[in-house]
Amino acid sequence: MKIASFNINGVKARLPRLKEWLEETRPAVACLQEIKSQDEGFPAAEFEDIGYQAIWHGQKSFNGVAILADGTAPVEMQRGLPRDDEDDQARYLEAEVNGVRIANLYLPNGNPQPGPKFDYKLAWMERLRARMRELAALEQPVVVLGDFNVIPEDKDVWSIRAMASDALMQPESRDAYFRLLGDGWTDAIDTLNPRGGVWTFWDYQAGAWQRDHGFRIDHLLLSPEAADRMVTAGVDKEYRGREKASDHTPVWVELRD
Repeated sequence: MKIASFNINGVKARLPRLKEWLEETRPAVACLQEIKSQDEGFPAAEFEDIGYQAIWHGQKSFNGVAILADGTAPVEMQRGLPRDDEDDQARYLEAEVNGVRIANLYLPNGNPQPGPKFDYKLAWMERLRARMRELAALEQPVVVLGDFNVIPEDKDVWSIRAMASDALMQPESRDAYFRLLGDGWTDAIDTLNPRGGVWTFWDYQAGAWQRDHGFRIDHLLLSPEAADRMVTAGVDKEYRGREKASDHTPVWVELRD
C-alpha cells in the first residue's frame, strides 16, 4: 500500500501536473496540502475520472488539505486539529483507508519569528502531539504525513547559514518535532536516508531548483504498527523539474498489506 504526500501549491493551478503524477505513480492514498481552494471549488470530478475518490477541507486562497484514495472512498474521521475551537485555518484532515489511519497536515510556517505566527506554530505543534498520542493509543497502523514546515536537522538543508533565522529551523521548532519522534513515531524518509541530503522543497527564487538548493520539510511519521510494515519510502524528485511544477515534490511510503 503506497501512501503519498504532496504539497501541491494550488490544486487548480497544478491540476495537469497532479493528475500526471497520480496516473504515473498510482499511490493508493495521496494526501495534498495547500490546495488553496474553497470546498465548493475543489475539482473532485477530475480525480474521479482517473479512479480516485476524495475528501477535502478547503479555505479560500490559502491553506487547505485533501485525501484521495484509489478505487475507494476515504472514511473521514477528523476535520481540523482539536483543542482550539477558535482556529479556523484548514490545515488538518484525518481518514481511514483500507484499515490504515491517515492524518494529513499542513503545519503553520511560523515566519516571521519571533512573533505571533511563530507562537501559533509552536502551539499548533503541541496540539498535534496531543492528537498523535490519541492516534498511537489506537494500536493500529497510522501514518501522519504532510508539510510539517520543519527542517529537522542540519543534514536536511542545503545551507545551514542560509536558513539560520527561518522559523523552519529554529531550536523550538526542531525540539517540538523531535518530541513527536520521542513519543514513538518513525520518520520514514530519515530512517532510510540517515546521512541526509534529501530535499522535498526548492524555492522558485534564485535558481534554487537548478542549483539543488533545497531542504526537507515534507515528512511521513509512522506509528509502530505502520513502521513494522514499512517496505520502502522515497521522494519523487523529478516532478519538481516539470513545467509549472509545485515548489514541493511528492514523498511516499510503501506498507505491506
